[in-house]
Amino acid sequence: MRTTFMANESNIERKWYVVDATDIPLGRLSAVVASILRGKNKPTYTPHVDTGDNVIVVNAEKIKLTGNKASDKIYSRHSGFPGGLKQVSAGTLRAEKPERLIELSIKGMLPHNSLGSTQFRKLHVYAGPEHKNQAQQPETLDITNLI
Repeated sequence: MRTTFMANESNIERKWYVVDATDIPLGRLSAVVASILRGKNKPTYTPHVDTGDNVIVVNAEKIKLTGNKASDKIYSRHSGFPGGLKQVSAGTLRAEKPERLIELSIKGMLPHNSLGSTQFRKLHVYAGPEHKNQAQQPETLDITNLI
């Protein structure tokens, strides 16, 4: 009798990947990175277990926004108080906090529960080409052929 493989913490191997965001469209980058964070690129993928790898995104300031998204795409948040609506365009967010732009995009593609929160913690985004995770010996991942 065959049984379906179910991953658990004892048989998960985690890797570290570095992704360069230079001139890659935001949505394409986010879809690939979210898939790696969830572990969908592995044969041991199990939906209810965090089987994903750690991902470091560098050069976030050089991400590409296609079409009119830099001016037309609006990110909103509300404080809960009257008049507490804050809005910022994607272009402004890219100029001021490029890490936040990528984080918001990827977070929206992960599950909206405690498992998604755990998977999101494995994402590390840096605006420039330098990162502080050299000790983990990350592999460079070329996502241009995965897009």
